[in-house]
Amino acid sequence: MPSLFSRKSAEPAAAPAPEPDEADVTAGRRQTLSKREQGKTTPKRVVAGRRVAEPPAANRREAAKKMRERQRAERLEAREGMANGDERFLLARDRGPERRLVRDIVDSRRTIGTFFFGTTFLVMLVGFNKNLNPSIYFAANALFGVMAVATAIDSFLISRTVKRLVKQRFPNSTEKLGRLYFYAIMRAISFRFIRNPKPQVKIGATV
Repeated sequence: MPSLFSRKSAEPAAAPAPEPDEADVTAGRRQTLSKREQGKTTPKRVVAGRRVAEPPAANRREAAKKMRERQRAERLEAREGMANGDERFLLARDRGPERRLVRDIVDSRRTIGTFFFGTTFLVMLVGFNKNLNPSIYFAANALFGVMAVATAIDSFLISRTVKRLVKQRFPNSTEKLGRLYFYAIMRAISFRFIRNPKPQVKIGATV
């Protein structure tokens, strides 16, 4: 008869985990080594919109060349932006919606001030020539006076238009009207093809 105080038979021990096949381990090591030896790396995700870094210059001459090319591209971008009226590249005198409106007002009309410079140049040529008939001097001076008066009248009309449209479209503007008048007059007496920023509206367009 078995004893009541006898120990229970010990539970069967867990079976040991099978050792990995030596052939599989060797194959995995070879695969890892082959990737490292071939220089293969896991491709990384490219962040959208990030500028690709330029490769470093090989020497100082190449670095200086890249620097000059970069500066030339920046100057070209700034020149084109200024000509097209891009606010990022404009001078302080040309910035602001009020001054853009003033430019459009001047560029949408033919101004007498552009002919004033031509008349002034003609009068100077006549004055340098001492062998001309005195009547020619008188006619040249009379023409100069007429053009000066016409330019003054045209400048007054432009200033009145600037005042009306600026007060109508920008009632809370802090720009001084006197500065806008001067800005408009200086643009009106310059030739259209040398104005900067370039005209963005055609002659006769409604502003």
